[in-house]
Amino acid sequence: MKARRKRRTIREHGPNAIDVHVGGRIRQRRTELGLSQTKLADALDLTFQQVQKYETGANRVGASRLYDISHVLRVPVEHFFDGLTKSESEAEDAPMNRNTVELVRAYYKVTNPRVRKRLFETAKALSHT
Repeated sequence: MKARRKRRTIREHGPNAIDVHVGGRIRQRRTELGLSQTKLADALDLTFQQVQKYETGANRVGASRLYDISHVLRVPVEHFFDGLTKSESEAEDAPMNRNTVELVRAYYKVTNPRVRKRLFETAKALSHT
C-alpha cells in the first residue's frame, strides 16, 4: 500500500512561492493601471477580499480566473510568470513599493516621446551617482 503524502497547508508552511509570485505580479499590474482591489474585484465579479488573497498568495489563482484577470489587466497570461525561475524556492520576489509604482505611472503619463526619453536618461544617470 502506498503511503499518503501529507497535504501542504498554508498554516503550516506558508503560501507557495509561485502563488506569491503570481499574486505579486497581479498586484503590480493592478497598481500600474491605478485600479483599486475593489475595481478589479468588481470587474471579475469577486469580493476585494478574494483579490487580496490572490495577491498575497494565500489563495491559488485557477487557470480560468488567471485568464480573466489577464484580460481585465490587459496583459498576456505569461506576464504573471515573468521573472519566475524553474525552482519555486528561487522565485523572484521584488514587489514594487508605492513610490516606484507612482513613478512608473507618472512616466507613462508623459506623452511626448522626447521628454520621456530624457526623463529615462536622467533617471539612469542619477542611478549611477
